[in-house]
Amino acid sequence: MFTGIVQGTAPIVEIIKKEQFQTHVVRLDQTWLEGIELGASIAHNGCCLTVTKREGDLVSFDLMQETLKVTNLGLLQVGDSVNIERAAKFGDEIGGHSMSGHIMCMATVSEVRKTPNNCQVWFRLPAAQMKYVFTKGYIGIDGISLTIGDVVEDTFNVNLIPETLARTNLAWREVGDMINIEIDPQTQAVVDTVERVLANKK
Repeated sequence: MFTGIVQGTAPIVEIIKKEQFQTHVVRLDQTWLEGIELGASIAHNGCCLTVTKREGDLVSFDLMQETLKVTNLGLLQVGDSVNIERAAKFGDEIGGHSMSGHIMCMATVSEVRKTPNNCQVWFRLPAAQMKYVFTKGYIGIDGISLTIGDVVEDTFNVNLIPETLARTNLAWREVGDMINIEIDPQTQAVVDTVERVLANKK
């Protein structure tokens, strides 16, 4: 389980490509390395990945075909940075909202509005997922727990505080970028249940 409170970004230093399979090697900050062993779960842009190898501060993760297809991790290149969050432990503060690390789809950045003290980012989401997006609801964006602002047709926005911009890769996202989306599981459960009830009544 993850909380959506990204601990920082980490650069990808090597990508080993095979047929429908990739290994990403990431350099992690020393403060995040304590206790990392083979099999540990660490989210990259909100996608839960498993540690497969560690050499000093270089940590390797394997990405299967489904991960490459559904998430933006397959679009990354050496030198790009990913949002990092280690798995939550019992007793940790839940500063964001409960997240599984399972990406549902990708959204496209449709607009970025920056002023001296504010940053608002708009996203375009596939119609099948827009039914789960509500003003003031929660959503996972590249692993960041955020509150939804305005919802207009197939788009929605989030408003970012300076701390989020300083800690995550949303600071340099541009129009056209593809972003990992994890829908709030509680919202998804409520919407799906209501749909089933209404379908049965018909």
